[in-house]
Amino acid sequence: MRLSSLLILFVTFATAGLLSLVAASLSADLIEDTSKTTVEHELSKSGMDWAEVHAEGLQIFLAGVAPSEADRFKAISAAGRIVDAARVIDNMEVPATAAIAPPRFSVEILRNDAGISLIGLIPESAARDRLLRELQDISNSGEVADLLETADYAAPAGWSAASRFAVSALKDLPRSKISVQAGRVDVTAMADSPEQRAELEIELARRAPNGVEVNLDISAPRPVITPFTLRLVKDGEIARFDACSADTDKARAKILTAARAAGLTDNVECVIGLGVPSTKWGDAVSTAIRGLNELGGGTLTFSDADVTLTAQMGTDQALFDRVVGELEGTLPEAFALLATLPPTPEDDDNGAEAQEFTATLSPEGLVQLRGRLPNDIARDTTDSYARARFGTETVHMATRLDETLPPTWPFRVMAGLDALTMLNNGSLIVTPEAVSITGNTGNTETNARIAQLLADKLSQTDHFAINVTYVEALNPLAGLPTVEECMANITALQDQTKIAFEPGSGTLDASAAAIIDKLAEELNACPDLQIEIQGHTDSQGRESMNQALSQTRALAVLTALQERRVLTKGFLALGYGESQPIADNDTAEGREANRRIEFVRIVPEEEQADSAAEEGAEAADAEATEADAAPSEGEAETTEADTPEATSEDTGAATSEAATETADEATASEDTATEDTAPDAPATEADATADTGADAATDDTSTDNAAPEDGAEDETNDQN
Repeated sequence: MRLSSLLILFVTFATAGLLSLVAASLSADLIEDTSKTTVEHELSKSGMDWAEVHAEGLQIFLAGVAPSEADRFKAISAAGRIVDAARVIDNMEVPATAAIAPPRFSVEILRNDAGISLIGLIPESAARDRLLRELQDISNSGEVADLLETADYAAPAGWSAASRFAVSALKDLPRSKISVQAGRVDVTAMADSPEQRAELEIELARRAPNGVEVNLDISAPRPVITPFTLRLVKDGEIARFDACSADTDKARAKILTAARAAGLTDNVECVIGLGVPSTKWGDAVSTAIRGLNELGGGTLTFSDADVTLTAQMGTDQALFDRVVGELEGTLPEAFALLATLPPTPEDDDNGAEAQEFTATLSPEGLVQLRGRLPNDIARDTTDSYARARFGTETVHMATRLDETLPPTWPFRVMAGLDALTMLNNGSLIVTPEAVSITGNTGNTETNARIAQLLADKLSQTDHFAINVTYVEALNPLAGLPTVEECMANITALQDQTKIAFEPGSGTLDASAAAIIDKLAEELNACPDLQIEIQGHTDSQGRESMNQALSQTRALAVLTALQERRVLTKGFLALGYGESQPIADNDTAEGREANRRIEFVRIVPEEEQADSAAEEGAEAADAEATEADAAPSEGEAETTEADTPEATSEDTGAATSEAATETADEATASEDTATEDTAPDAPATEADATADTGADAATDDTSTDNAAPEDGAEDETNDQN
């Protein structure tokens, strides 16, 4: 009995344990399935169907390929919202991404009176401290705001050249913004005048390094015109401006429209400037021009708000009164009109001598002063003033005194002398009625400047006349040579003197400095000329060495021109080695001729297109003429039989093939320019003697410095 009780007790405990295990297993499976299903539902709801979920006990394993690290993190966060985040095991993968591209380096440099500021991203190797020191030297106040960031990437190609140019340009631009990128510099600046703007644009373009794109946007403020002057002269059907000023484009258009209706035929540059006395300047001027046109002729002068209208002698009094009355009623309130109708001259029966002062300026700069002045003080003052303006040794004074002259006579004389200084040659005549300036000039703006000067210096009642002629030959800019003339001058210089180099090297000989200076003068006179600097050698030595030597010499000439401040942006320096001989390389004289530097013009594409169009038109005309003069059928057969057409075609084909082979050889030579330029194994002693014996006696520009054991190839290369 006792054994049976123990057995029952054991069986009971065993059964309970077994049932517990079964219940625990079922509970674990239920928890796993529930966790897996719930997590999968959450991931699916978040749009992450790519994720795979596995459950093992209380742990949730996430697998699959996540599109990105962000999606991977989102999947982990979504699972963590369902189960404890500590139970989420990340077995997900992310596709390998490409290497991060280097950032875009750029710098904005701002300069004004307060100092210099920098902002942007630069390479870590860009010598930031040196850049800041250079900018501190440039800044007037010494203050440089450094807002730069750096990145540990290699500096891109063109970055160093662009940043150096930006710093050099900043020295000349006290009010500017310069944007620097690799291989590009954008300059936005303000100049004090249009003249300074032109000088800055030329200078910066000259200094622009090769391989760097430079974009210039330099503006100049509108000039301050004082007095604000306009002067229109109408003589018969023709009208002309001695001076034209406007405050806006709209006012300029209105003024020119009225002037053309009055007889203006020339293209006039009406200056837009500051200092206008009224915002209704355009209305006032156009109204007065219409009144002058209605009178049929005369002179109209605006000096700020003072308006002077002088009719032609003989104008009908009734017409004059009506036009003046209408103008006084229609001119804006700010303007004051003074209208004059000159009286008809009466016969002078008493033979009185005319009151007149004359000053003449010769083309050589000599000045003669004649006529009348009111007193000794006026004469001494006029003499001193003329010598101060024209030079002490150039003035000859021969005047007499006349106390009956008008009180404003000395002021008219001084103003006239000031106007005379603007001419290359001419004369000044001062009479009681008017001041007259006549002469020649090489500046298209002289008329306007004289009109502005006289309007400012003389009173409103003083009349003046300007008859100044623009002569293109007196304009120093108009005398610049053409591109063809420049090339002819350069060719003449090459024929006179040869550019020499040190033996066997690309270093210019000391004797070459003189011809390089002359070439620089010619090239500076033709800033638009584009040329190719070609280097050539003889056939002595290896072809690859000759190619490299010719390239080095062409670059040496280009560098020498740049050092003389020649604008070489459109220049190319190319070496052709021995591929283009102009003489026989079997003679010493021929080899000497083949060792040369040549300058060849690069014809712009637009000129090539124009030339091709002209040739096409000429060819079409020739074909039309040939068709008109075509012979009869029998004559055509005879002519065709006698004409060597096939020979011409064969010759053209042969020429084309020769040109192709020459181009291929030049390309091959260029490709080998970077090869090792060390000489090959020495030639035999007999070869060395044969190669160098003739050259040593005739080469005037080089000296053979090679040691005897250097071999024939080194010796002959020295001759190149």
